[in-house]
Amino acid sequence: MPEYRRRLPHFHPSDSYVFITWRLWGSLPAKPDLTRHPTPGHAFAAQDRVLDRHASGPRWLHDPRIADIVAEAILIGEFDRRFYQLSAWVVMPNHVHLLMFPMVPVPVLMRWLKGSTARSANRIMGRTGQPFWQDESWDHYLRGSSQLNRTAAYIENNPVSAGLVCSAERWRWSSAGWQAKPPAPPNPVSPLVKM
Repeated sequence: MPEYRRRLPHFHPSDSYVFITWRLWGSLPAKPDLTRHPTPGHAFAAQDRVLDRHASGPRWLHDPRIADIVAEAILIGEFDRRFYQLSAWVVMPNHVHLLMFPMVPVPVLMRWLKGSTARSANRIMGRTGQPFWQDESWDHYLRGSSQLNRTAAYIENNPVSAGLVCSAERWRWSSAGWQAKPPAPPNPVSPLVKM
């Protein structure tokens, strides 16, 4: 059962789905008071709603070219690299949610996902030597099928909750949107495939 610590503790049982959230560098607002919520799950959901609507800080994933890079990398991670089995995912303007069953250690797949997408996105924006993603990711392993279904619904409805679209299928940078209109297979000359 892999466990490691950076600033946050990370615990990944080898037989469980993992829900991971990671954010753009500089997109976290001041720390809110989360003590008024009855459970840590409620506190997370409330904080996520605040973060979805938070307008300060970078929103680089709102650029369709950059959102496409991240969405493509998520699919490459499953189909080409076989790092995980996807259950649900969404690319929001300032963060990403991923629900998957890992086939390799989570730090390995996250290093690849964040590193390859950061290089490609920074290239598009003409940035060099600057961070793109926050160093840390928030993760939670799921303990049962009811949690799996509830978390997948939460992820796919994130753009609706944030007021970006009226139905989950209309957000093209999510498992709901891509299932509604499947994309073409990843382009073999993509910069992500070469890395």
